[in-house]
Amino acid sequence: MQNKTWLAAVQESILDPDRPICDPHHHLWDHPGNRYLLPELLADIGSGHNVVSTVFVECSSMYRAAGPAALAPVGETEFVNGIAAMSASGQYGPARVCAGIVGFADLSLGSAVGPVLDAHIKASPRFRGIRHAVSWDSSDDVRNSHTDPTPYLLADPDFLAGSEALQHRGLSFEAWLYHHQIPELTEFAKQLPDLPIIFDHFGGPLGIGPYSGQGDAVFAQWSKAVAELARCDNVYAKLGGLAMPINGHGWHKRDTPATSDELVAAVRRYYDRAIELFTPQRCMFESNFPVDRQSISYSVLWNAHKKIAAGRSAADQDALFHDTAVKVYRLNA
Repeated sequence: MQNKTWLAAVQESILDPDRPICDPHHHLWDHPGNRYLLPELLADIGSGHNVVSTVFVECSSMYRAAGPAALAPVGETEFVNGIAAMSASGQYGPARVCAGIVGFADLSLGSAVGPVLDAHIKASPRFRGIRHAVSWDSSDDVRNSHTDPTPYLLADPDFLAGSEALQHRGLSFEAWLYHHQIPELTEFAKQLPDLPIIFDHFGGPLGIGPYSGQGDAVFAQWSKAVAELARCDNVYAKLGGLAMPINGHGWHKRDTPATSDELVAAVRRYYDRAIELFTPQRCMFESNFPVDRQSISYSVLWNAHKKIAAGRSAADQDALFHDTAVKVYRLNA
């Protein structure tokens, strides 16, 4: 993670500072030399934009150290629920941090994942769903998900059975994959039409390894695949996560982070196409912090989102910045 001094090298005036924002995708962790817990998150969401609520998404934090391995991820929900309770006290500002929680359970357990899901639900009234990342690529230059997925996991019968257990409990599935896997997600969504599916980070368009310098070809492949995915009414799109190193822009290697204009110039076509296909009522802007913090500051990132949304109707902007996320995650803020 880049340090505060590096991020502070780019300062911008806050655009539309009163607009309510629900940030539906961030993490919390305490890694050696890389801490992002409540103080760090509060510093980011308090940097000028009107962030009124957030949603935590799993990142293998604070798993239980004892007990059955399948239940270890419930420790993350317990940990985040404590952070959410701190925020709900009002002592840390008006934003309701972690108003929704997305945890992890191994969906490859099939129907046996049910007790794990029930333990998450018991651990927090804020629990909303599961992310079991499936991002996989054959190149050694592209890192696969932290879940160490096998290829074509979304089509695995056990994985589908585990996902049905989500559907039966009214929970959601958070989809993190790479752009060439989007057709697999489309087939998955068709088989589980009553399962709310959140399409993370535009489906991870890659720009490193064999995809380096292939931006137009990747976009064309992505655009065609997403047009089919958007036909599935149960899929919602998170718009963000395109400042990661895997996207190939290289901002994390520079002397200064990205500006909002640079981000808009590099990725606007993804935003415009996704909004066109899904409509604002099925799209939500996200931060993906602190991962995208490797390339851009929180305040500058949301300025970029506001520049992309400029010119759209008030209702569309309300949906993109707040209302869609609140609806999908069933929040009160």
